[in-house]
Amino acid sequence: MDAVWFLPIVYYFSRHEIIILKKKPLPVLHGLMVESIGAEGKAIARHETRVVFIPMVIPGDVVDVQITKKRHSYWEGNMIRLVTPSPGRQTPVCEYFTICGGCKWQMLPYTEQLKFKAKQVSDQLIRIGRLTLPIIPPIIGADSSEFYRNKMEFTFSSRKWLVAAEMPATGFPESMPGLGLHIRGLFDKVVDIDKCWLQPEPANEIRNEVRRFTLDNGFTYFDLRNQSGLMRNLTIRCTSTGEWMVIVSFHEDDPEKRNLLMDHLVEKFPFITSLVYVINPKRNDTINDLEVHTWYGRDHIFEEMEGLRFKISPKSFFQTNTDQVHRLYNMVRDFAALTGNEIVYDLYTGTGTIAQFVAGKASKVIGVEYVPEAIEDAKVNAGLNDIRNVSFFTGDIKDILTDDFMATHGKPDVIILDPPRAGVHEDVIFAIRKAAPERIVYVSCNPATQARDLALLSDLYTIDAVQPVDMFPHTHHVENIVGLIIKP
Repeated sequence: MDAVWFLPIVYYFSRHEIIILKKKPLPVLHGLMVESIGAEGKAIARHETRVVFIPMVIPGDVVDVQITKKRHSYWEGNMIRLVTPSPGRQTPVCEYFTICGGCKWQMLPYTEQLKFKAKQVSDQLIRIGRLTLPIIPPIIGADSSEFYRNKMEFTFSSRKWLVAAEMPATGFPESMPGLGLHIRGLFDKVVDIDKCWLQPEPANEIRNEVRRFTLDNGFTYFDLRNQSGLMRNLTIRCTSTGEWMVIVSFHEDDPEKRNLLMDHLVEKFPFITSLVYVINPKRNDTINDLEVHTWYGRDHIFEEMEGLRFKISPKSFFQTNTDQVHRLYNMVRDFAALTGNEIVYDLYTGTGTIAQFVAGKASKVIGVEYVPEAIEDAKVNAGLNDIRNVSFFTGDIKDILTDDFMATHGKPDVIILDPPRAGVHEDVIFAIRKAAPERIVYVSCNPATQARDLALLSDLYTIDAVQPVDMFPHTHHVENIVGLIIKP
C-alpha cells in the first residue's frame, strides 16, 4: 500500500474561536509527480500542459495538491497528501517543519540541496540575464547544515498558533502567549519554539528561560491587532570567539518589569557579553531608528577572521553564517585579482568587512554604505585592525558616486558590489558604467536581481568567473559571486 502522509492542520486561536485557515476551495489534483525544483525553492509538477508550483515537496514525490492560485500559464498549490514519498526524501530533524517559515528543505538531503542551488544560479543568469557564462565550479557547501546562524530574531505573541496536538480539550483561555518564529508565509503569526536547529546553544536555553521567567512573572506579550503588551522581540547574536549579545525589545516602557527581567538574565547567564534593550512603540519591529540602552556589559560584540576584528553593534548587519562568510570573502578577494596598486570601491560595505579583507592587497579602499551606524562600526573596525588605507562614507550610493567624488578620491580600478536582495539601483549601474573600472566583483543573495543587473553591464564587461556559495542550508537561498572584466 502506498505511504500516506498528511500535513499537520494549523489553527489560529482568537479569543473563543478557532479559525481554520481555508479559502473557497479550488481544484484538488491527485497523484501529481514532482519533477524538479525551480526558482524560490518551489517544486515543479505538471497537470496536463500546465506547470504547477508546490512548496515543501521534492523531486520523486507523488502528491495530492490543493490548488491555491490560478494563473494563465501556471498554477500554485499546497500538498495535502503525500501519496508516495521520493526515494530521496529524508526525515526532518525539526518538529516544527512545515509550520515554521525558517527551514523548507529539511526533507531534502544536503547534497541534493546544493545541486538545486547551483542549478538555480546558472538558470537565472542565463534565463533572466541572457548571459554567457564560463564553466561554473561546484557550489561551496557548508560544513554543518545545522546550528550555523550567528543571529536569530524571535517574536512574542499574545495568541500563538496551535497545531492539532496542542488544542485544549475544553475551553480556551483569554490569551495563549508564545515566543518563537513566524508561520510559513504569514509575517504576523507566531509558533512557539522550544528547540530551534539554526543557532548553537545556549541560544535555545536563553530563549526558553526568557519565556519561562516572563510568563511566571505575569509579563504580557505583544498583541499585534490591538498594539498592546509588554514583550515584543528577542534577538540573540553570537560570534565564533564565544561572545553573546541579547537584545530585548519592549513594546511598552515598564521600568519595574524591565529591570526585573534584565537583572534575571544577568544573574542566569553571566557569560552574556552585551545585554541591551529598546523600547519600540511603533507598528513595525525594526530598531534602526530607536535608541538602544546597554544594561550589562558592552554595547557591542566582536567577530574575528584572519586576525581581523569586527565590531558588531545591535543595529549592525553582519552575514549570519560566519564560517561560510569567511570562504565568501576569500573568493571575493581572489576575484578582485589585486596586485597592490588598485583603488577599490566597496559599495554596500556594511560594517566594512569586505573592504578590510581586501585592503592588504590594494592601494586604497573606499567603502560606501547608507546605514550610519554600520559606517561608524566600519571606522572603528579599521582603527582596531590598524588599517590605514580605507575610508568610509555614508549616504545613498547613487548620490555619492558622482564625478566630483571620484575626482577627489580617485577613479576605481575595481568595484565590489554586495547589495541587498533588491539589487543595484539603476542610477548606481549608470555611475559604474561611467567609471568603467577594469574589474567588478558582484556578490548577491538573489541571483535573479543579480542577473538583471549584470545584463545592464554585459555590453561593457565579460563574465570572467562565477562561484555559488551556500550560506543558508535547508533553505532555497544561495549566495553567488560573479567576476567581470572590462572588454577591450
